[in-house]
Amino acid sequence: MILESSQVKRDMHEQVDVVVIGSGCGGATLAKQLAAAGHSVLILERGGYYTTARGDFDQRSDDMLARITGGRGLETSANGQLALMNGNCVGGASVHYWADSWRLPDDRADLYTQLGIEGHEAADLAPHFDRIERDLHIHPAPPELYNRMNRLFDEGAKQLGWNVEPVRQARRGCVRSGHCYQGCSFDAKQSQLVTHIPRALEAGARLFADCQVDAILTDSKGKASGVRASFVDRSTTRPNGFRLEVTARTVVLAAGGFSSAAIWLRSGLPNSNNQVGRNFYCNPCPFLHAVFPDPVEQWLNIPSATGTMDFRLARSEEGVYQEGGYLLHPNQLQPEFLALTLPGFGQDHRKLMDMLPRMGGAVSWIDDEVPGSIEIDAEGRAVHRYQIQGVDELKTRDALKKQALLLLAAGATEVIVPNLEGTRIRDENEIAVLDRIDLMDGGMVFGAPHPAGALRMGPDSRSSVVDSKHEAHEVPGLFVADPSVFPLPPSVDPSLTIMAWSYIAAEAVRARLT
Repeated sequence: MILESSQVKRDMHEQVDVVVIGSGCGGATLAKQLAAAGHSVLILERGGYYTTARGDFDQRSDDMLARITGGRGLETSANGQLALMNGNCVGGASVHYWADSWRLPDDRADLYTQLGIEGHEAADLAPHFDRIERDLHIHPAPPELYNRMNRLFDEGAKQLGWNVEPVRQARRGCVRSGHCYQGCSFDAKQSQLVTHIPRALEAGARLFADCQVDAILTDSKGKASGVRASFVDRSTTRPNGFRLEVTARTVVLAAGGFSSAAIWLRSGLPNSNNQVGRNFYCNPCPFLHAVFPDPVEQWLNIPSATGTMDFRLARSEEGVYQEGGYLLHPNQLQPEFLALTLPGFGQDHRKLMDMLPRMGGAVSWIDDEVPGSIEIDAEGRAVHRYQIQGVDELKTRDALKKQALLLLAAGATEVIVPNLEGTRIRDENEIAVLDRIDLMDGGMVFGAPHPAGALRMGPDSRSSVVDSKHEAHEVPGLFVADPSVFPLPPSVDPSLTIMAWSYIAAEAVRARLT
């Protein structure tokens, strides 16, 4: 049963075993498990419910940004450096993600264990990964899903002696439309919208869409006891006047890495160690455009069917950073996003747009080490403070140089930096300019697709927010099941890790309930 705000005509009160805030990879997975175990589960989602049956996924970026992306795709960090790529719909960010699907690397699971995290070792996660990969039909990208840019990437990497490998994809019956980021019009991408959400509903869970949680409630002993929420008019994104109060035996916060800490802070929950909202990571994404002699049409087929893991782990010598610390892949941008990110104005921009079919590109996901923070302003709005600096700036510049090398090796006649100056690189001798370009405060925009850490897990209540059972140190009965709990970024796309950790969180919630 899914209730949308247009169907709500009065204030409501519900009583359940578990109320889940958020319907993305964390919330949907946990809700499915608990509903299947026989618990009454209510999922609350701030965004709208959209389906292919109603024709909601029309492949128009202006429509789809408004429907499925937080802030209509216009939210940035406080300094304008990051574009916050967050979901705002039933299914969360999985509705607009690229479907690339990695297990948490063993070395990162080992690092989490060294930090005191229990029950999340590689051996603990393996059966959950097995199940997720079966349920979401995850498999390496086959050759027919490679577009021209994917093949050029492999050719360039081969010229440089770099290893490449097909990227595992959560897809079933892909028709290669090229509109993955706008939400799949064919239900082929195995997002939570078409996998764990339907299974949770079949097991008896209920879902209220267009329902914004205003506060997590606690009882006289400080235990989480439910939530207070407002229904939202989808057309205006403002409360429609009707309210909801939920009484629950347990509360699960799964609103995503950009939002969960803000909900905690708005609720006035205990934060005696001042760790809520700290340790915010986001995998910032530097990217470059490139012009090739022949048509590329990068927007066709699927994004990132291939890539290299050669630089995932940073390399240092005597404590001094040398290279690496990021993933490196071909990029895919639709014409409208290319128009947005290409430098220049007027005729200069028009000249670049005329070359659009011949444009390709590369992108990296920086495994960031210098965190920012999430705060709330006087009106309760989330403020994301983040600056690419220190070793992360070194990683970013190295990633850009590796991208330029690869694009030139693949045959690009010109590499274009998406900065204010529109810096151009035409041969290897000019790559050093990337050490000098301005990366700060809007000089160049970076995607921020993978928030993590703002409610981090740890054994010590003085330096972390939740314990290894995903339960808040200071708020009994409140669990967190999203990437906010990661103590450090997972160094790969986090979707599978979020789901695997949410299976563990579901077991902990069930143990408390029973």
